[in-house]
Amino acid sequence: MSLTVDEKGLKHGILTLVVGLVEVIQDALEAQAVNRMEGGELSEAELNRLGESLMELDEALEQIKADHGITESVADLRNGLDDVVDEVVDKLVNPARWLEDSGKP
Repeated sequence: MSLTVDEKGLKHGILTLVVGLVEVIQDALEAQAVNRMEGGELSEAELNRLGESLMELDEALEQIKADHGITESVADLRNGLDDVVDEVVDKLVNPARWLEDSGKP
């Protein structure tokens, strides 16, 4: 019995996962930047540098996705992650759902 590895598919999958995770981190960084901006914690120069850095990261991610044909697969991954996060948050806000989903009365 031999193991056959689809190297292209493996590369595609790993790259999709990495880019998707970097996008999640980017979203968190952007949210943190907005919080710090609204809190008056950043100077105008810091805001400009942060904005430019985030735009450069976004452009780089878009280029990677286009170059490797993974735009759709990253979007699918992100949608799946968003669904999981929404469900967990809903259960935390509505603990009765834990019981509903477990099938216990």
